Amino acid sequence: METNIQHQESLQYAEVYISDMLALKDIFLKSLNSQKVNHDFGIPFLLAKKENKITSFASLIINEEGKIGFKIYNKKETKESEKKNFMIRVENFFRKSNTPNFRDPKQLKSSINGMISWLNP
Repeated sequence: METNIQHQESLQYAEVYISDMLALKDIFLKSLNSQKVNHDFGIPFLLAKKENKITSFASLIINEEGKIGFKIYNKKETKESEKKNFMIRVENFFRKSNTPNFRDPKQLKSSINGMISWLNP
């Protein structure tokens, strides 16, 4: 009897560090076909890696109602199953986090403005 082995490349999840910002900026600019970071970039807080390369990230944003929410940005080649798994991870992380950026819209807005100034020379 023959056994077929399916190799599933797993994603690794991690909190975002400052050293990740240039890669995240690149994903953001390519996904929006933009030249500059804007408020939609938000404050990145969680990322997904595959083979040590960042494939997706989630950012805290202020939504249309003035409340804190998040957006996810993916590289074009990210599979639907990977997007779904990352979404579940992000939702759980978002619900459990209690730092000011996750709970205070005024603090988050200030942090986003600082991030934009820093990333757009």
